[in-house]
Amino acid sequence: MQTYAAPLRDMRFALTELHDVAALTALPAFSDLDADAIAPILEAAGKLATEVLLPLNAPGDAHGCTLENGVVRTPPGFRAAYAAFRAGGWNAVTGDPAYGGQGLPQTVGMLVSEMICAANLSFSLYPGLTAGATIAVGRFASDALRALYLPKLTQGIWAGTMCLTEAHCGTDLGLLRTRAVPAGDGSYRLTGSKIFVSAGEHDLTENIVHMVLARLPGAPPGIKGVSLFLVPKYLPGTDSGPDGGVGARNGVTCTALEHKMGIKGSATCQLSFDDAQGWLVGAPHKGMHGMFTMMNSERLGVGIQGLGLIEAAYQSAVRYARDRLQGRALPGPRRPDLPADPIIVHPDVRRMLMTMRVHAEGCRALGVWVANRLDAAEHAADARARRDAEDFVALMTPVVKAMFTDFAVESANLAMQVHGGHGYIRDHGIEQYARDARITQIYEGTNGIQALDLVGRKLPAHAGRSLRGLFHPIADFIENIRADPDMEKFAAGLERAFGTLQLATRHVATRGLADPEEAGAAAGDYLRLTGLVALAYLWARAAQIAIARHGAGGPDQTFYAAKRISAEFFFDRILPDATACYLKIRSGKASMMAMPETAF
Repeated sequence: MQTYAAPLRDMRFALTELHDVAALTALPAFSDLDADAIAPILEAAGKLATEVLLPLNAPGDAHGCTLENGVVRTPPGFRAAYAAFRAGGWNAVTGDPAYGGQGLPQTVGMLVSEMICAANLSFSLYPGLTAGATIAVGRFASDALRALYLPKLTQGIWAGTMCLTEAHCGTDLGLLRTRAVPAGDGSYRLTGSKIFVSAGEHDLTENIVHMVLARLPGAPPGIKGVSLFLVPKYLPGTDSGPDGGVGARNGVTCTALEHKMGIKGSATCQLSFDDAQGWLVGAPHKGMHGMFTMMNSERLGVGIQGLGLIEAAYQSAVRYARDRLQGRALPGPRRPDLPADPIIVHPDVRRMLMTMRVHAEGCRALGVWVANRLDAAEHAADARARRDAEDFVALMTPVVKAMFTDFAVESANLAMQVHGGHGYIRDHGIEQYARDARITQIYEGTNGIQALDLVGRKLPAHAGRSLRGLFHPIADFIENIRADPDMEKFAAGLERAFGTLQLATRHVATRGLADPEEAGAAAGDYLRLTGLVALAYLWARAAQIAIARHGAGGPDQTFYAAKRISAEFFFDRILPDATACYLKIRSGKASMMAMPETAF
């Protein structure tokens, strides 16, 4: 009963109308690419999502993964789906061509990822974790390790993981206890245990490459003493070239599967490393640099997971609201030929559907903007352009991760509300979206951690330089539309919200500098305010395009009319939350921190 069709028309709007695809294809790495070449890629990804992955989503949730004698079996159908996924080259969409990748932009990869996540979030985690491991190996490993592992990881022949968390420490990785001892042959022997390892053991690939944080002998305390190691499930075979297979089993064992609320088709493992052979990635005691490079990529990926869930929940809710008959429209029967009207006529149902719709389309627009800048950060010819793009991506990464996933949880619950009691039972598959969405607010750094990262690291970095990439385009756009009568509503609303964000930024910077608890108390609301203003800017631009192209006639009149209505709903019903965020920020920490600990 779950419903999903790839929103290709809105993807094309975000990619080629709202954002300038010419700026993307002007990058030297993508000079032979254009919108016409991208379209069939997205269409093929949509077909894979709807025809191969969506039918496995609910059955995979019901069956889950199983562990027998250290061997994890994924749900029925996952192995065949992964084989089709890899055969189609989907693991390698944005991979380095030097290692078998297709070298496509991250912007295209983001839209492909959205479709995969919408159709089957559990399945998406297997290639998603591999992509993160590939980044770490590509940027920090030795030439020999890159030559051996990157072809297999890039092409999805081998999978990858991130092994961070231990039972006694989560976010505070400085407390980890896993040890790595030099073996005398250039490798190390690792001993310790990790928990919450997504895709830590499975039957989809012949080998799994674990990226493991551990401590060397005599390492400094805290995170300054953490190193990063590559530890394969199976040691490389005797043929150590990129075409070689696997050899002996390494000392890595899955000791348990976590019994989770959601994403049950994804194997979340407890792993034991018992004198396991591994290789140092990067410099000794500098493992957090490599891990955060991988984690920042994963944080953007988790945001896109949230976007996929918003879209899937929205589409399922719309289908149900059109079919479900109950009550009559308030002004009078809309369908007198039926015993009752479909519930889509009711204002409160419309409120929920429109909220989900603008969350999906707005987050897609923002996701494409960030992905575009990520492509520029990696491929722009000019060093200043790369730096500015890096600043923007760094600023917006915690916003994308936290706000998209907050919206995912909200949308999944709204979809359940639209379904009423039928949403609460398993038959329609809606409660699965609610369960699956909940983890996205937690893993790869909780959303509270994202907010602290934004106000504690990103805002003060380089004397606030990162804000320019967001603030300057908004200020310029407001100035450009101020005199346009068709844009009066959007100009006024955006200017008001932008002014609120500027005031909040000044408040957080001054109060937070004097008292870190003030910054911490404001962090969550400041992140939401930043995200709302970024969305308002994009919705105003979308409205401008829709107004111009709707008035010009053509085949997409319904699409542009709907885009303008959606923009108006965002400004009427979502953007006012910016004022509430500012009022909460201004209230400070007093009532939040005043209660004695013993009184809780």
